[in-house]
Amino acid sequence: MSSDAIQAEADIHLIQRIIPHRYPFLLVDKVRDIVANTSATGIKNVTFNEPHFQGHFPGTPIMPGVTIIEAMAQTAAVMVGVSNDLADKDFLVYFMGIDACKFRRKVIPGDVLEMRVTVTRGKPGAKVWRFRGEATVDGEMAAEADFTAMMDLPK
Repeated sequence: MSSDAIQAEADIHLIQRIIPHRYPFLLVDKVRDIVANTSATGIKNVTFNEPHFQGHFPGTPIMPGVTIIEAMAQTAAVMVGVSNDLADKDFLVYFMGIDACKFRRKVIPGDVLEMRVTVTRGKPGAKVWRFRGEATVDGEMAAEADFTAMMDLPK
């Protein structure tokens, strides 16, 4: 582990201690390769029993693009939370903007979505952070976006 790495990985238990999301809206199963306030990789195991597949699209289940972007944002929030010791501290994050968003391939049940997020602006204690996110399946680009988030840091 490099000197910048706080913790190499956040499992589902730590993720739930950092962000408030729960089923059906918790969209990241693990966050690995965490480099403090710099980058991380989120893992989402896409399964058929997720509720959005009932209607998007029946008979041809495709993960909605907005949920892919949300999964990238959750990965970023976990990275910030781990980096700044925010577990169990009522940490909330809100979208402020999504830019340069593109979808490149379908994400379907059975896929493992890997979301690499990198901080492009932000530092410990800052309220506004900007990230670059890229989501891939088997090394193939599925989605990419720049997004800005407001960190509602505990007092």
